[in-house]
Amino acid sequence: MKALRFAASVLIIAAILALYRTLLPVNNTTVALTLLLAILGMSAGWGLAEATVASLVAVVGFNYWFLPPVGTLTIQDPQNWVALLAFLVTAVTASQLSARARRRAAEAEARRLEIERLYALVQAMMLSGSARKTIREFVNKVVQVFGCGAAAFYYRPSDEIFRSGAESNPVSDHDLRVAAEIDDVSIDPQRLLATAPVRLGGRPLGSMALIGPLPSEQSVRAIMNLMAITLEKARALEDASYAEAARQSEVLKSALLDSLAHDIKTPLTSIKAAVTSLLGGAAGAESELLTIIDEEADRLNQLAAEVIEMARIEAGKLHLEKRAAAVADLIGGALSELAPALKGRPVAVDVPEGLPAVEADLEFVQQVVKQFVENALKYSPEGSPLSISAALRSGKIVIGVADRGPGIEENERARIFDKFFRGRRHRFETKGTGMGLAIAKGIVEAHGERIWVESEPGQGAAFYFSLSASGGGRDN
Repeated sequence: MKALRFAASVLIIAAILALYRTLLPVNNTTVALTLLLAILGMSAGWGLAEATVASLVAVVGFNYWFLPPVGTLTIQDPQNWVALLAFLVTAVTASQLSARARRRAAEAEARRLEIERLYALVQAMMLSGSARKTIREFVNKVVQVFGCGAAAFYYRPSDEIFRSGAESNPVSDHDLRVAAEIDDVSIDPQRLLATAPVRLGGRPLGSMALIGPLPSEQSVRAIMNLMAITLEKARALEDASYAEAARQSEVLKSALLDSLAHDIKTPLTSIKAAVTSLLGGAAGAESELLTIIDEEADRLNQLAAEVIEMARIEAGKLHLEKRAAAVADLIGGALSELAPALKGRPVAVDVPEGLPAVEADLEFVQQVVKQFVENALKYSPEGSPLSISAALRSGKIVIGVADRGPGIEENERARIFDKFFRGRRHRFETKGTGMGLAIAKGIVEAHGERIWVESEPGQGAAFYFSLSASGGGRDN
């Protein structure tokens, strides 16, 4: 095909020279301009090589038949040398410019096609599903849209490899894993193979390989970036789906616990009433057995109350009735309810005079104080003193309960308020469900405040929570 174009270019120049030499006698300027236009047309239609050959033939023919002395390749007038040189330079330069314009037009068309393919790939990936499904569809779509022979993707989080196309085997699993560690696109023209890492924000997700025919390097980079974004979107949707499922599970579990706890409380109330009635006329061993039943009924009743409270907190159904309350009254009310459990245990209460009132739900806050005190009673030596304090700090009333027990290990402090968590040393020695502190945390956070613990092993533990001061307050 190219040889035919070379022959055609020579014939066209020869035809123009023969036409002006034999049939249409014109001046040399007209001949030169006609030849120049023909060469420009060849350059635009066929390319630089054909136009250059035509330029050389035109110079020789123009010199031989139109420049004196005619019939020789010599030039008599020096001005004709200048004209001939200008003609040759103009013809070659015009040919080069035309070829460059055609090349740029072809490059622009190729870029347009690649942009359209990338757009088609983006559209195809907009409704992706799970991460694995997204990868499989993406690999197949790249082969389909860009016309590659094959494609393969290595997904690093699950160490899986996905392939598409019959020719993806030339890329080994080892090559794909190595490609995930490189820094940039790697293109092997001989094997028609492009490999590149797939990263998002510097975090490696895997690598991808394309087997020819290959798109441009810029398109390969765009494909890798699109893969990273699409994969991250699929993972985010998966996480959101799991989170919603977990939330629904928690709501269902809370509702179930609430229902079960209420169902348990009804027979417990009947058992408690019956035992109380029987205790009045029992004696000896019978009285001891009824006392055990009474105490265990109280314990089950307390457990059911904790379950109901926990379910309300997790379901977000803790409705507070805030009002101003004196801190001394709040602490005193909690201690009066715990009087039988304290059994003469020394308790030091430090509430400064003039301390502002708190803005809180009195019943719930007393429950927090009671939980702190009960926790101190469980985990400190019998007869050891407890201290309860209140102070104004940074506009907040901070209430704390400290004991002289064994303290809390550092690795357990971060989880001490988690539901059902119990310390390693006490989970089998001390009775409890692990819900008390979690309930206290839920109540305090429902007030929009903070709860925390300070402890050193062997030196006891101090539990604190903050409350808003009624009408604001200033530190003492």
